[in-house]
Amino acid sequence: MNPRLERLHAYPFERLARLNAGVTPPARLERIAMSIGEPRHAPPPMVLEALRANAHRLDTYPTTAGLAELRAACAAWLERRNGLPAGRIDPDSMVLPVNGTREALFAFVQAAVDAGGGEALVAMPNPFYQIYEGAALLAGARPYLLDTTPANGYTPELEAVPDSVWRRCQVLILCSPGNPTGKVLERAFLERALRLAERHDFIVAADECYADIYLEERNPPPGLLATAAAAGRERFERCIVFHSLSKRSSVPGLRSGFVCGDSAIMARFLLYRTYHGCAMPVPTQLASIGAWRDDAHAAENRRLYQEKFARVMQILSPVLPVEKPDGAFYLWTAVGEDDERFTRELYATEAVLVLPGSYLAREGAHGNPGAGRVRISLVPDVAQCVEAAQRIRRYVESREK
Repeated sequence: MNPRLERLHAYPFERLARLNAGVTPPARLERIAMSIGEPRHAPPPMVLEALRANAHRLDTYPTTAGLAELRAACAAWLERRNGLPAGRIDPDSMVLPVNGTREALFAFVQAAVDAGGGEALVAMPNPFYQIYEGAALLAGARPYLLDTTPANGYTPELEAVPDSVWRRCQVLILCSPGNPTGKVLERAFLERALRLAERHDFIVAADECYADIYLEERNPPPGLLATAAAAGRERFERCIVFHSLSKRSSVPGLRSGFVCGDSAIMARFLLYRTYHGCAMPVPTQLASIGAWRDDAHAAENRRLYQEKFARVMQILSPVLPVEKPDGAFYLWTAVGEDDERFTRELYATEAVLVLPGSYLAREGAHGNPGAGRVRISLVPDVAQCVEAAQRIRRYVESREK
């Protein structure tokens, strides 16, 4: 077997299951899961209708490049979302449908990393989405962790990284809005990242799957491609972005997203994927077209998250140092004690599942930046989020007596 498999860490939810093994919450309480970022809003009707109407298309092998109509819908949405002129993104050479950002992020790193010299690095935030780390390890690269903490505003300190590291870096992975911090990376930061990529010849891979979930309606997060275009990078040189309907449209089970960017890089990625065997089923593609064309349902999703944050923070702020994030749908809060103990006892007494912050990070120069924190996913409906917040507050108050 591939010896690199031995370097992989257990996935956070496997660790959570082990942590809570043997725990029996009170039978009178309904279990509320806020540990996984699995949106549970009602899916857009046009997606369900298209799936039903096109089920007969399962009799056809899909092409890796996908339907031209889907690529065009993805390109048009990205132009609208980023304020780019129509036609700025070439759907034929710059866009590739994928089965969600998780699958695409992993595959892209396998295609992008040249581990022949044995010194390849993939830089990534810490804490992070664990696929980044696993993809780097299985590609034969070493993860280089950029701690994001309250002290640096949850923003990677690019200037603190030695040139010797950047020279070995092949991919810099960014996530904005961030998981789990909810931090939006400002345009000036993205510009600095692009200058470093140009100087040291690496790829900037931006995980933007939360791009349509933000809390200030008039201040959407800036995108990497818009930043590149504003800086005169006509072909989006060294830029790749990942988008998904899972978060934007609350259809995580659809497994539908796309990758877009530098056409030279995308051509090589397409070549890789023709062998990967991961083409998106035609009914899924047809269902995705309507979702990318419609912005109203995404705005309604955003409104629901904004309501949940407002109501949950009002309940929790007297007992926990909760902070309103820029985007995404997580509360990333310190709990004043061991995060595993907090998680297990909260589940045991109140039947609310959250995720220990230490599971989402690794030991850095100053320890594990997730230690003593938990990630609370505001994915249930508004009423359940309010109920869960009341239970969390009750648990915290009971500890203080």
